[in-house]
Amino acid sequence: MKLDDAYANIPHIPGGEDYPPTWEAAAEEFRAALQDAGRLRAGISYGPGPRQALDLLLPDGPANGICLFVHGGYWLKFHRHFWSHFAAGPLARGWAVAIPSYDLCPDVRIADITAQIARATRCAAAQLDGPMVLAGHSAGGHLVGRMCVPGQLPANVLARVQHVMPISPLADLRPLLQTSMNEQFRLDEATAIAESPALMQPAPVPVTVWVGGEERPAFLDQARWLAEAWGCDHVVAAGKHHLNVIDGLADPDSRMVKTLLNI
Repeated sequence: MKLDDAYANIPHIPGGEDYPPTWEAAAEEFRAALQDAGRLRAGISYGPGPRQALDLLLPDGPANGICLFVHGGYWLKFHRHFWSHFAAGPLARGWAVAIPSYDLCPDVRIADITAQIARATRCAAAQLDGPMVLAGHSAGGHLVGRMCVPGQLPANVLARVQHVMPISPLADLRPLLQTSMNEQFRLDEATAIAESPALMQPAPVPVTVWVGGEERPAFLDQARWLAEAWGCDHVVAAGKHHLNVIDGLADPDSRMVKTLLNI
């Protein structure tokens, strides 16, 4: 299809295929250490089905709040167990981190996943008191962006959200109609519009759109479209591509973590 290459990431990143197994191994080790320390609540169900569950990773001491991280993978792949180690930054800053998985296309549609993440956010909010921040990468950036749109979260949960960070988000889904992936998404023009944060008005929640400076032009465009539509902060991280742009989440002293947590 016309835009298949434009939205392909791994083939354009040296060693790109090595990232997922490296993430999975690091996440397993990180999760095991937290389990041993009694700081992991694993597999908290937020809906029917085994993938509708989240892990809650706890800081050493009382939590300052909850950071929800939503993974990407074009709504087609991955699981919460690939990402646990990226909680290291917020955890070191005293924040609990909730990482949900969700059902994948083509078993469900993107709108169904949006509804699942809304339930996961409500579930995370019920685990601990205090403020919340939301971050998501790629398709996860789309999903946390959708949480900013009125009608997704109840008022009492939305009122707790202090910051949202869509990282390398998919914000306008209409270009995906011109990719082979749409055989699995099953989008048409109307459903693509209905799931595009850049075409919606957000609630009054602080948002920072973050993207790597070395990303594919399509993702630079997607981030810019969302930032321009919402009039929000827009960070282009020099030297970062689509797979390492989230590395800052693992570093408590990174600009990404400090920005996300309003430090």
